[in-house]
Amino acid sequence: MSHLLHIDSSIQGERSISRRLTARAAAAWRAVHPEGTVTYRDLGRDPLPHFDEATGLARMVPADQRTPAQSASWELSREVIEEIKRADTVLLGLPVYNYGAPSSVKTWVDHLIAPGLSIDAETNAGLLGGREFLVLASRGGGYGEGAPRQGWDHAEAWLPHGVSLTGLEPRFITAELTLARTNPAMAGLIPLADESLAAAEEAIDRLWAPVKV
Repeated sequence: MSHLLHIDSSIQGERSISRRLTARAAAAWRAVHPEGTVTYRDLGRDPLPHFDEATGLARMVPADQRTPAQSASWELSREVIEEIKRADTVLLGLPVYNYGAPSSVKTWVDHLIAPGLSIDAETNAGLLGGREFLVLASRGGGYGEGAPRQGWDHAEAWLPHGVSLTGLEPRFITAELTLARTNPAMAGLIPLADESLAAAEEAIDRLWAPVKV
């Protein structure tokens, strides 16, 4: 039976474009997998704990030397990694905050880097590859070629590197200029924002559509 892992990370609630995109993708997935199952994790409302001095070394310490706090952190890493291992498809909503990924997504990735769970401890091969990893990204500005702040989106540039040790390979569908309707200074960009959002939605609708021959 097919299984979907659906992850949101926006703190914008119902106003969130990335949540809108992941919901659309999840609905499209369900339409072609009516018997499939779904696990949902909301990093924006229930973030994983950041690594700190008490827990951060859990993935570098032998099991019999871990403190109780480190053991609890390791088990949480095991939980989020098992969520991925059970999934055929992973959907991640990725907004851009201050030109980078939300700290909750960075922490989620930190929990994924665990030798013996997501990385083969002998060969260093990633153990999470071979599944679909779709990232539904949103960014308030425009950072593409020719834009005044070209290259300032460090979220999309970082994520493939962040998860590379695990074998995950993200595929991005992105809507940009999402602040155009709420920022008066960007009002002239509303048509481009609408075009970008429509293109992202169309790309989502094609993800699992039957191939016409």
